[in-house]
Parts: sequence; C-alpha cells; structure tokens
Amino acid sequence: MDILAGLGQGFGVALQPMNLVWCFVGCLLGTIVGILPGLGPAATIAMLLPLTFGMDPASGIIMLAGIYFGAKYGGSTTSILLNIPGEASSVVTCIDGYRMARNGRAGAALGIAAIASFVAGTFGIVALTLLAPPIAAFALRFSSPEYFALMALGLSLVVVLGGDSLLKAILSLLVGLWLTSIGTDLFTSQSRFTFGSLALVSGIDFMIVAIGIFAVAGVLESIHAREENQLLPVPKGFRNLLPSMAELKACRFAFVNGSIVGFIVGVLPGAGSSIASFIAYGIEKAFSRHPERFGTGVPEGVAAPEGANNADSGGALVPLLTLGIPGGGTTAILLSALVLWGVKPGPLMMQESPQVFWGLVASLYIGNVMLLILNLPLVPVFAQILRIPLFVLFPIVFGLSIVGAYSIADSTFNVVMLAGFGLAGYAMAKLDFPTAPLILGFVLGDAMERAVRQSLTMSQGDPRILFDRPLSATMLVLAAAILVFSLTATFRRRALRVAVGDDGSN
Repeated sequence: MDILAGLGQGFGVALQPMNLVWCFVGCLLGTIVGILPGLGPAATIAMLLPLTFGMDPASGIIMLAGIYFGAKYGGSTTSILLNIPGEASSVVTCIDGYRMARNGRAGAALGIAAIASFVAGTFGIVALTLLAPPIAAFALRFSSPEYFALMALGLSLVVVLGGDSLLKAILSLLVGLWLTSIGTDLFTSQSRFTFGSLALVSGIDFMIVAIGIFAVAGVLESIHAREENQLLPVPKGFRNLLPSMAELKACRFAFVNGSIVGFIVGVLPGAGSSIASFIAYGIEKAFSRHPERFGTGVPEGVAAPEGANNADSGGALVPLLTLGIPGGGTTAILLSALVLWGVKPGPLMMQESPQVFWGLVASLYIGNVMLLILNLPLVPVFAQILRIPLFVLFPIVFGLSIVGAYSIADSTFNVVMLAGFGLAGYAMAKLDFPTAPLILGFVLGDAMERAVRQSLTMSQGDPRILFDRPLSATMLVLAAAILVFSLTATFRRRALRVAVGDDGSN
C-alpha cells in the first residue's frame, strides 16, 4: 500500500504541466545526445547542471533523468544506420543492427531497438519501484572477489562472440585486454605501455576504439568492395519500415533476457551498461537455435543488447537512490545534483524527500512512453539516411567519427588514434579476426584488473580469496565450465572435419 501511495504522490508531481515539459525536454535532448557520437549523457548532464540550480529539485532531477534515459534510446540510431556507436553501450548493437540495415531492414532494426528499449526500460522501472531495497541489500554482498568473478564470467563470452575460430577470438580478446592496460597504473602511479607519449598517460578512451573498429573500418571495407556508387536498400511503405510480427515473435525471449540481465547488472555499482549489453547478447546467441546467424543481421541480436542497455538504467538508480552509491559516471553526476539541491540519497530518501523520490520514479514511466512515441514515428525519417549515395554518406561517417573522437578531449591525438584503430579494424576484417572479442576485452579488462588487485590486497596476496567466497567461486566455476565445454566442442568439430576429409580423399 505504501508503494501505491508513493506512486500516487509521484504522479501528482510528475504530471504537473511544467514537470511534463521538463521531462519532454530531457527525453528530446537525451535522444539527440545519444545520436551524436562521443558526447554522452554524463558530459551533457554536467554541462546543463548549472542551469538547474534555480529549479525545484523534483523538476531538475526529472529533466536530468530524461537525458539519461533518452541517450540510451538514441544511441542505437547511428549504430544501426552508420555503424557508429552513439554510446559506448550501443557498440554491441552494431554487430547485427548494421547488418540488418545493409540487408534492407534498417526500419525494422530501429523499430526493434525502440520497442526493446521501451519493454526493458519499463521492466527496469517496475523493478526499481518494487524491489529496490532487497536488491540493493544483495548488491552490497558483492565485493572485489565477486566483481572479478563477474568479469571473468563476462570474458568467457568470447566463445560465443568469436565466430568460427576460437584461437583468433582469444587473440583478439588479449589485444583488447592489453589496450585497456595502456596508461597510468592506479595502484602504483606508474606509466604502462605509453612509449614516452604524454597523450597516452590517461589511457585510451573506449569510444575511440569502438568508432575506429566499427565505423572507420566499416567504411574502408565498403570502399575496398567498390560499393561507393550504390544505394543501401530501404524498403518502401511505412509498414515495411517497422518490424514484422515474425521478427517481434523471434525477439520475445530477447526482450526478457535483455530486461533481466540489464537490470541485474545495472544494480551492481561499476558494472555498466556495456557489460550488460555484451552479456545479454552472449546469452541470446548461446541459447539460440541458430547461433551461426548472429552477426549477419538477426533481430534478436538487436533486441537483447538494446533491452539490457535500457534496463540497466533502472538498475543503476537502485544503489543511487537507496544507498547513495553511484554505479557510473552519469549516476555520479546525478548524485552530485541531488546533494547540491539538499537531497540526501540513501535509505531515508523515501521518507525525507518523498516528492523527489516518487516524482522521479513516476516521471520515468512517463518519460519511457514519451521516448517510444518520440522514436517510433521517426523510424521512417531516420531510415531515409540510407537513401544518401554512399559516396556522400562515407564522408559524413568519417566526419562524424572525427568530430566524435576530437570532442572527447579536444585532442588531435585522438583523431590519429581513431585512424589507427580504423586501419586495425580493417586489417582484422581482411584476416578474418573477430572484432567483438577485442571490444569485450577492452570493456572488461580495466575493471577486472582493479577487482583482482583489490582482492589480493584484501587477502594480503592470497589468491584463495577468489574461491573461498561462494558467489565468486560459483561464477568462476561457471566461466571455466563454459570455456572447457567450448574448447572440447571445437576439438571435436576439428577432428570430425579431419575424419571427413580423410574419408573423402580415399
């Protein structure tokens, strides 16, 4: 009854005319921010934060949360249409989303992304409403050993992201782990693999790697294939620009998978939506009846990561609102905003600031509907981008990539690195090395290293701490089982091919 009363109070706040306006402004700005590569919701919220100082705290947090959620919706647009991830968490969407666009199903991919975002976002908000306190208490059981085990479990997904060659997938993964180690060691303050360059002391930004590997390399591949005078296929008719019932039916379990995985990972401080997207995609491919189709443009490959990406937002608000613990850069800025307004996030927030807490929760329901209404009608508009001739589109992609890379730190060195990663991605494609494991290693490597070193510090160098705790031991055993099973299956397939080849030669 308390929850219903709180929601009633929250909708009373969120449905005030000005708060509805601020919610819409936040959703619209967030969608635009998601489409523009390199900007990100954290930077946008930080820039707009001074403008909210004179606002009512409920109105201010409603607008900022709209930006946060809207960016998750918008990030899929350029991933699908141009192979440029607008957000770090939209990288996985490039794998199948861009292929759907190249196969003439750009509208369907955009529609599936919007619907998955709505379904999973709603799930995350409902779970936030009902389960916040007990889930936050469970999240507190995660310490450094559990985070290391979670990252190890995530790295085991290389077996489903690597394509036909497990060896090439592991090599690609190792390159990603090495790249994330470049920069300053947080524990010793020593520079690693910087080669005397001051620009590398702070490390390599993830978005530079992602844009280079996917967008720039994709354009280079297309140019090499002499596609510059072609138009990418766009079906005619509004009905053909939205997903079919068969495609939605194929995605029904992907919606559930993305919703649950995204919310659970979102609750864990520091995990992030990129990890949630990779895990959801890996699970979807592992349990698919046709895993070989992933990477060729299957709708489930869009629905699962996009769902996880958006459900993560609701999960990330659980530790922020109930414990005062931010799970990432964007929620850290939201925490700063609440503190500046005199609101104290934590166990007593529902009692001390009910208008802000329940007003925010209620606005998320409203904003999620706004974003669906805002994005679905724009699907035909966005799809028309593919009618631009490729000799015009490719320079636009290059331009957006360069602007995105430069805007991260106003550095021309980032543009040079972008070109380097573009050439590296092109070379990997020509040598048939999968790029997804490299991105996976880059995403998980830093957090994994930090977790294992913190664990060893806790145990004074004894690695048994990773296996003494039930949660971490269970996840490590599961990760090892996945790798062993995959290696065994790979050797069996190879032996079968050799046997068939021998029989054929006799």
